[in-house]
Order: sequence, then C-alpha cells, then structure tokens
Amino acid sequence: MTAQNEIGSLSTPSLLLDRAQLARNAARMRAQAAGLGVSIRPHLKTTKSLDAAPFVLGSPPGPATVSTLKEAEMFGGAGITDLLYAVCISPQKLSRVTALRRRGIDLKIILDSVEAAETVAAHAKQSGDALSVLIEIDVDDHRSGVRWDNRDTLVRIGQTLTKGGAILQGVMCHSGESYNLHDADALAAAADLERVRILEAADSLRAAGLPCPVVSVGATPTALNARSYEGVTEVRAGVYMFFDLVQAGIGVCGVGDIALSVLATVIGHQRDKNWIITDAGWMALSADRGTAGQAVDQYYGLVCDADGQPYPDLVVLRANQEHGILAARPGSGANIPDIKVGDRIRILPNHACATAAQHDQYHVIEPDNSVSAIWPRFRGW
Repeated sequence: MTAQNEIGSLSTPSLLLDRAQLARNAARMRAQAAGLGVSIRPHLKTTKSLDAAPFVLGSPPGPATVSTLKEAEMFGGAGITDLLYAVCISPQKLSRVTALRRRGIDLKIILDSVEAAETVAAHAKQSGDALSVLIEIDVDDHRSGVRWDNRDTLVRIGQTLTKGGAILQGVMCHSGESYNLHDADALAAAADLERVRILEAADSLRAAGLPCPVVSVGATPTALNARSYEGVTEVRAGVYMFFDLVQAGIGVCGVGDIALSVLATVIGHQRDKNWIITDAGWMALSADRGTAGQAVDQYYGLVCDADGQPYPDLVVLRANQEHGILAARPGSGANIPDIKVGDRIRILPNHACATAAQHDQYHVIEPDNSVSAIWPRFRGW
C-alpha cells in the first residue's frame, strides 16, 4: 500500500520503519553469514509483515523462522514455505501443524523432552504425517532445551522420534545469555561456546546411529560476532533487521543503525519537574525495560527529533498507558531541549520486537522523511 505524505501529517503515535536502514541491516547479516560459509534462516517474528520479509529472505520460499503458528500460516500462505517453528511444540498444536504441512508448507517443529517426543511420534503414526523435528539444546543455561552434555536424554528423544515415524532433522539452540554481554571478544567467545556445545550434542546423536543433518544456532549478538561456524549448517536471528537500544547497549550496533522508531507528539509540559509530556505511552512503546541492566539505561526509549537525530540524554523516563514523560537521563546533567506543544519527536525502542507488536502497521519512510508505503503487520498465535 502506498502513501503520499510526510511524517508530519501522520496521526500519532505511529510506527516508523526506515526502509534504507532495514536494507543495510539485512545486507550486513547476509555478508556475515556468507563470510562464514553458513546459511541464514531469518526469524520473521521481528517483522510479522509480508511486505518486510523479502528484505531479509535469501529466496522466496525461505528458509525462515517463526515463533507462532499464526506466522507460519501467514508467511506460508504467501509462499514462504521452508519454515522452522522455533518454540517447543505443545500437544494441542500438532493437528494445526499437520494441517499446515498438508498445504505444502515444510514446517519443522522443535521439542526438548522424551514426553514431547512420545506425543509427536504418536501423532505422526496416527495422522500419517512424518513430522520433521529438531531437538532444542540448552547451550548456556538461558531458557529451555536439553543440556548439550545430556547424551542419554538426547539419544532417547532421537530414538523415540525415529522409531515412532517422525523425522529427526537435527539440533538447534538459542544462545540467549549473549544478551548479557557487551564486549566483542566476549560475544565471539559465546558464539564459539555455542558452536562447540551444540556440535557435542549433534555428535552424541550421530554416535548412536541417529541422523543429525541440521545444526542450527541463533541469536543476533552471537551471529554478528562469530568467527567460525565450522560444523554449523544454519544461523537464525531476527532483531538485526531493525536493531534496537538493547542491541546498541550490547555493542552489536550503533544507535544510528536502528531502523524502527515511534513517532509521537508533544502534548504538554510540567516545567517545575523538567518534564515534557507526549502522546506515546507503553501502549505505543511497550513496557520493555531491556536496557535497565546495561551500562546506559535508556528507560522506555531514547528521544530523537523529527529527523531521527537523538537529543543528548533525553529519554522517556516514565510511561503510562497513553502518556510518555520525557526527561533528562538521571545523573546526566543534560539540559531539556525547547520542544513545544505540537512538535513531533521520534522514540527509539528498547526492544524492537516488543515495540512493533504494539502496532498494526509500519509507516515506511525514506531519507527525506516522506512516507513511501504502509506495510500491515499481523498479530496472534
């Protein structure tokens, strides 16, 4: 859908997406993966947009990653058919997975327990659908997955799947603890640890005579700092498409690399408190405070002028449902800029995925601040 206006004519709050920066970010990840001789399976949960997806895909069918079956339905229906559903499967969703696969969507699922493998195997036998499965591996004690060194459980899961008629595709992991790092060497070390540990898990399966053709790793911080992916077949990442303040705090990108922002309007002042009030609260920004534990706390977002240039140390200090309170970053000693009622500002997000999820469309902007397109987003599970 096209649009012919400037951002000054948009109602606020509105979600802005810098088309050129999106393309640059996507090109950076493609170059990184190509340089390490590994394929990339972009995580489309970040965009949830059929219009944005082509910017990051290597080819129309994929490969790609999704985090909901709604995403699989939408992207699969648009011809992006090589999909990995990267959340451990629940039994109630298996019939929906099979329905998608019967529509020609090569949807792969993941799991991390013998119990889930037994359920998947029973469904494969009952439905006649030889489900494609990857085992999730815990490589850094971050979230879910079988520990990389738990050989007995890995083999039991693999045997349960293959004997039950499902197809064991391999192993996958998410090195989420990398989000707590902020040094390039530390991130590179985390990427290497991720690689070594998932390969140990893959070797355990192979030593037991089980197939493991796919070794899939993923997280934007490690993907952009890895120095070797020997033995790895694919990398998954998503937030690199837009980047955000968390990634900038980790050191993965600069603030100028962030492609996403929320356009807001100044609606008032509390001058005795040195506050500026806007019409963008947590309903527009999300309540994500992912930078709170970083060296620089960006509170609910970093404030920029209408052209996207950050004001020094001006942040969204507090966020109510429909009100954002702008103030100098505590302890910075920064001066409050002279922003008048009716002026437009842009707010950079802590977490691009969470902020985008608050909106139903992107206003795609060009370098001259013209709005060249409106790209719908979808929601749901």
